[in-house]
Amino acid sequence: MKKDKPNFSKLQLIFDIILWVISFAICMVWRVAAHKSQILVYCHVFLAMMIVWLVAGLLTRKYRSYKELWFWQEFLSMLIAGGCSIALIYIIHGYQPTFSTTVALWGVIIVMLMDSIGILIAHYRKYALNMTTPPMTIEQRNDAFVRHPSEQRSPESIEAIHQSVLSLTTEEDYQMLLSKAHLDNRQTKAIANRDRFSFMQIPDYAYLTLVDLTVLNDAKGINRRFCIVNQKLPDNGNYVCCYHPQEYTKAKILASYPKGINYLVVLAWFVVRRVIPRLMLFSRLYYDVTGGHRRMLSKTEVLGRLYYCGFEVDEVVSMGKVDYVFAHRHSQPYPQENNKIYGPLIRLPRVCKDKKIVDFYKLRTMHPYSEYIQKYVFDQHGGMNIADKSDNDWRITDWGRVLRRYWLDELPMLINWLKGDVKLVGVRPLSQAMFSQYPPELQDKRTRCKPGLIPPFYIDHPKTFDELCASENNYLDEYFAHPFITDVKYFFRTVYSILFRRMHSA
Repeated sequence: MKKDKPNFSKLQLIFDIILWVISFAICMVWRVAAHKSQILVYCHVFLAMMIVWLVAGLLTRKYRSYKELWFWQEFLSMLIAGGCSIALIYIIHGYQPTFSTTVALWGVIIVMLMDSIGILIAHYRKYALNMTTPPMTIEQRNDAFVRHPSEQRSPESIEAIHQSVLSLTTEEDYQMLLSKAHLDNRQTKAIANRDRFSFMQIPDYAYLTLVDLTVLNDAKGINRRFCIVNQKLPDNGNYVCCYHPQEYTKAKILASYPKGINYLVVLAWFVVRRVIPRLMLFSRLYYDVTGGHRRMLSKTEVLGRLYYCGFEVDEVVSMGKVDYVFAHRHSQPYPQENNKIYGPLIRLPRVCKDKKIVDFYKLRTMHPYSEYIQKYVFDQHGGMNIADKSDNDWRITDWGRVLRRYWLDELPMLINWLKGDVKLVGVRPLSQAMFSQYPPELQDKRTRCKPGLIPPFYIDHPKTFDELCASENNYLDEYFAHPFITDVKYFFRTVYSILFRRMHSA
């Protein structure tokens, strides 16, 4: 069988040529003060060393794609190329002793140092992006029904479960789970194992309810864990999980340190446990070093992950330092992504003109996975109450509220304006979940024109969903009659509202 040829990287070859040019320039700036007349000699010496370096690199396959090379292979190849260049220095010096071997040696050293940094960066990026780990595949399945009959456990079995639960939590927690999760029924199974693979040993559809007593803050691979549980449960099967909410940990830190110092500790804790794990180039390193222990989890993230993995949340029960989430299997999980990392700049799909879906840029102001529980939040509020959207939406972070108050979260939408996705004034671009809440007539009106950066919302500031619909209807009717005049009028009225009525981003 014919083997595939290695992938030759022209970019790495060009990178090495640039390194030699930079090295030559540095050495000549250093040398020119003493002997300007020898620059041409050094030019020939450095050119010869560069050619030897490149030929040695080609022979040792240094210029294959870094994805095909191990770190030690590329590093060894660099050492061989550097050794050949150094050997050439003394060979040339035997025939042409007019140049300084020290300068030439420093030229090779500079190239090797810069090349080492490039190799480290390239291979760290390969490691950080976890290119060799494929995303989890979700198997399709037919209707599935629970196999175990509903019957009471024996007193001995109940007591054994009781003692097992008490070794992990409190008597109050056990009594709550006994009542709500029916631990005394054979259709319920309780598991306490940080490793998600313990769930894979459970027969498919054997239990109606799975109770996961492992605190999710210490669990490995939360999404994969949820997806495995999703596949093991029958249709509408129940899942109970628990986690330490980040608000509890924050309050504990504030109470444990002197005033002033405690906020610095909270800031450091936030950076290490929240910011670094969310940065693409540091996420894998963080989890490899810490093993994923004691990570920060918000209510938004836990519930959002459950919806992302095909569950619907029924109830959240707070038991002091631990929150228990009761959910049921609703559907197949969303297609799992290889690296689902939430950075500060996000792209949100929005319904635009002609019902076209366009990605809009914003600064992230909500906890991760908030987009998957928008309908859940609306239902919790009894509908889409505009007045409560900014103040009572617990998906918004503390720093997100500051960004919204001063309109900073909207700044990246200028990219969409430059691309022509939106006009300056117009109705707000909506998510599909929010767009579906609108009356069909208003949906049709909204999609007959481009959305805008400055919505009519900020002029009359409606307090209910009906008032919002009326506000947008008035604007659209005026716009269709007099487009230019309407947008100019609404623009200056919005500026007045922001400056004198202190309206802010919702």
